[in-house]
Amino acid sequence: MIRNILLACLLIAFSCKNDEDIPTTRTYRMGFQNSAPRIDNLDLFIQTLNLWTQRADAAIITTEVPWTELRAGGSINDHVINNYKVLVDIYHDKKFKLWIYIDPQNGLDRTSDAVALQEVGKSIGDADMQLLYQKFVIAMDSILKPDHLGLALETNLIRDAAPASIYNGVKQAANGAAQAVRARNKTVPLSVSVQADHAWGKLIGGTYKGIAQDFVDFPFIQEIGISSYAYFGFDKPTDIPTNYYSRLLEGKNLPSFVTEGGWTSASVTTPDQSFIGSPELQRDYIAHHSHLLSEVKATAVFQLLFTDLDLTALPSSVPASIGYFAYLGLVDINLQPKPGLAIWDDLFKNKKLISGN
Repeated sequence: MIRNILLACLLIAFSCKNDEDIPTTRTYRMGFQNSAPRIDNLDLFIQTLNLWTQRADAAIITTEVPWTELRAGGSINDHVINNYKVLVDIYHDKKFKLWIYIDPQNGLDRTSDAVALQEVGKSIGDADMQLLYQKFVIAMDSILKPDHLGLALETNLIRDAAPASIYNGVKQAANGAAQAVRARNKTVPLSVSVQADHAWGKLIGGTYKGIAQDFVDFPFIQEIGISSYAYFGFDKPTDIPTNYYSRLLEGKNLPSFVTEGGWTSASVTTPDQSFIGSPELQRDYIAHHSHLLSEVKATAVFQLLFTDLDLTALPSSVPASIGYFAYLGLVDINLQPKPGLAIWDDLFKNKKLISGN
């Protein structure tokens, strides 16, 4: 499907008015991961791509390993070329900086292995699965040539939520991949991402614990990615302290960027609790978030979703937990703008000189 994106790239422009208090300049890049409300509609992918790339100067690809295909002996290089190359060529044509993050674990359930590994009784703790992951990382780096490469996601959350065997597998896999990449590519900055809300004790009702152990466990870190879905821990955006990110890096002189996050524009409920959201709270979050980014001197900020997800159109195999993130888009499932898009657009216009990222 992604290969066909080159069939059309018609730019769709619209403008929005903003009256929020936001910084008058930004020194960080802004972008999204390409997505669409429904995964079976090529036209929507194209429309979405054309909408968000007007208001971005960077892009991110976050992906799990295609375990089933690779375990069956499929060509890793062919998978990368067929699923990513055309899209990445578009990003390069637009002069976007590209971040790639490869998840060796389960992106929707940090307590367990990837679903495709669970189904066959395998784990990232297994040496053969670590080798597959490593080969996939090498192919993604050598073929797509990202400007930034991440080797694991939300490592502090995995460490506390998953069995030790899984976390140790992630640690071994990422460190092995770092060595393998460095043998071939001396320059791409390497990183992992950490979960800010968990580091502050917001996901389990605890106290601040920071991310010091992540720097010990992943010594290859040259920059740090940050994941934050602050509506899991705060009732309103202005309750988030402005040092929410900068405190994580105290004592470290490292670049940082937000690899994923946002604020839901609709309230979502789990069996245990509800998370408060509305279009107005999402708008306020984007405005307030800009101050957190400035405080930490972030180099980039990404939302994985530009559009909401149409939950009714998702395959039954998609975990129900995707609903927690379904309303993070800056446009709805019909591509109609929400109030937060105006804030994002005004921030995007306020670009200052960006160097080295």
